[in-house]
Amino acid sequence: MAVESLNMNTKEKEQDNSLIEFQETLKEAVTILNYPVQVYEFLKKPMRFLEVSIPIRMDNGKTEIFQGYRAQHNDASGPTKGGIRFHPDVTPEEVKALAGWMSLKCGITDLPYGGAKGGIVCDPRNMSLDELERLSRGYVRAVSQLVGPTKDIPAPDMYTNSQIMAWMLDEYDHIREFDSPGFITGKPIALGGSKGRETATSKGVLYTLQMVCELKKMQLKDTRIIVQGFGNVGSYLAKYLYDLGAKVIGISDVLGGLYNEGGLDIPNLLESRDSFGIVSNRFKSSISNQELLEKECDVLIPAAISGVINKQNASRINCKFVIEAANGPTTKDALKILDEREILVVPDILANSGGVIVSYFEWCQNNQGYYWTEELVDERLKEKMTSSFLNVYNTAKRYGVNMKIAAYIEGIQKLAEASRLRGWLKY
Repeated sequence: MAVESLNMNTKEKEQDNSLIEFQETLKEAVTILNYPVQVYEFLKKPMRFLEVSIPIRMDNGKTEIFQGYRAQHNDASGPTKGGIRFHPDVTPEEVKALAGWMSLKCGITDLPYGGAKGGIVCDPRNMSLDELERLSRGYVRAVSQLVGPTKDIPAPDMYTNSQIMAWMLDEYDHIREFDSPGFITGKPIALGGSKGRETATSKGVLYTLQMVCELKKMQLKDTRIIVQGFGNVGSYLAKYLYDLGAKVIGISDVLGGLYNEGGLDIPNLLESRDSFGIVSNRFKSSISNQELLEKECDVLIPAAISGVINKQNASRINCKFVIEAANGPTTKDALKILDEREILVVPDILANSGGVIVSYFEWCQNNQGYYWTEELVDERLKEKMTSSFLNVYNTAKRYGVNMKIAAYIEGIQKLAEASRLRGWLKY
């Protein structure tokens, strides 16, 4: 499973201000661009939002009703695109914010998409494979009128994987009565998936870090790195960094963190983790996620849940650079503190866009019926990540803003222009 963390309790979720922070940063960027207020009003929330109830027969014979959501933020540039997460703390506000961020990612990386996001309120840890299959198929039946290869293309997200995408694809094909591999991305290769898709987000973060090292004249192999989160993204990333000679001195999972100034044995940790990506419970010397975040390092890569760097701990973050592999790991208040401390933060909507880029490549391959080598996928991913990073970096210098605001500026411009050309906005 593509698990990042299931460690967000109800109290933490009540404090999740992701939609508010998306809107506040959006408004700031719109103001810098000198766009009229109608641009902000149009982009601050999804064009469509669907809430569904999904009745599922459980293995014990009882029927449970699951709540699901799908947000389509903006389709001016093309069909919407975005993952589906299975998580006990999914909320409408979170899904709406994630859809908005996905729109910006597509604008930053120049993809012919708008943003979308889906979610189901459930705890996959307590469900059998048969129950997960029935839930996956039930979700597709519930949203089938709004999704499709030219409408809205789902993908894996937190706690979903290629098998769940396969079940969803099969259900959609049954409903539409024809084979439609372009309906969903992140599929198994045997069903039209793309080589390199499973590792795409991690590779994108790696290419982003390499750009930072190049600009700051650092050697990656001499860099001390902490990866907070050991799910799909964090584990692959830690392995790539280890193989390239970087010193990964800290990692963490849902239960805690591991830290060693001399560097961790990443291959051994990968072999030792369980099916949920948990490994810290096998060591007596584990520390908390919070302690790990505050350890001294060159690069801190939060790759788990949102809001882990906040106003309570931002003054104690002890690194030179933050590369956001997770969605929304740094709050707006924390970013202000990090800016004042001159700690460079590469925002999530740039750093973790590798997933949607290779999802786009998968969609293209499905439409063409011609499939690429992994080397070609990686080459084109690196090209996209590099050019997108340089555009955002130069925009930050041109406007005198941090890279997060610059990323919003880059993303908003494409959305606004496409909406204006369609006649939806007049300015």
